[in-house]
Amino acid sequence: MFEGSDSEEISMEDEMNRVKTGIPGFDELCGGGLIRDRSYLVSGTSGAGKTNFSVQYIYNGITKYGENGIIVATEERPEQIRENVMKFGWDLQALEDEGKLVIIDACSTKIGIPSQEKYVDVRPFDTRSMMDQIISTQEEINAKRALIDSTTSISFYLHDPAKIRVELLKLSTTLEVIGLTSLMTCEIVDENSPARFGVETFVTDGTVVLHNAMHDNVRTRTMEIFKMRGSNHSKKLHPYDITPEGFVIHPHEEVYTSF
Repeated sequence: MFEGSDSEEISMEDEMNRVKTGIPGFDELCGGGLIRDRSYLVSGTSGAGKTNFSVQYIYNGITKYGENGIIVATEERPEQIRENVMKFGWDLQALEDEGKLVIIDACSTKIGIPSQEKYVDVRPFDTRSMMDQIISTQEEINAKRALIDSTTSISFYLHDPAKIRVELLKLSTTLEVIGLTSLMTCEIVDENSPARFGVETFVTDGTVVLHNAMHDNVRTRTMEIFKMRGSNHSKKLHPYDITPEGFVIHPHEEVYTSF
């Protein structure tokens, strides 16, 4: 267990209730993994690696733990996501062909271009439509994990923080009720805030913040588990690297800095 833990060891029941991300160093920092059937926010500035971290969670779920996954792409076309993560050796298309992964194109309609994807959300920024498609897809491939990448474009469309909170709460609750352990990404512009619109952290069970800040003319990547309901977790900043194999977090190293 990490320094500062108030429990001696993880019980067998708790271990079985954990969803391992398989991301080196991460599960050690939060009691063995994410709590099953809950939703978590992954926030960070541009270039911090939110999508890579989250796709790694989905990819590992399929290839290491036998848990099929769904990716809802709202800001990048699916073909861009596939191309971007091939540098890590993650062949998403092969997993799709095997019926283990579905990528829902919720981007093309938004920007007014045709989509050649099998799964397309034809009504942009309609969370009811998105939820219906996630539900049918989950049943089709028996998915256990999901990624919404990202919530930022949905929130920009809704404008009002009260509406954003309600719609994201509906989305996160639906994901939990149908048995998905989910990540929802969020772009931030202020390193001091874990959310873009101030409400995203309230509708999810945990928040992981990826910092990519400049200090003394050097950009430093650090990860912070801002909150995780029902789970003991590290309260410190830990450095991470984006390697040719993906994210690697260093749980026994700390970073002392201020944003």
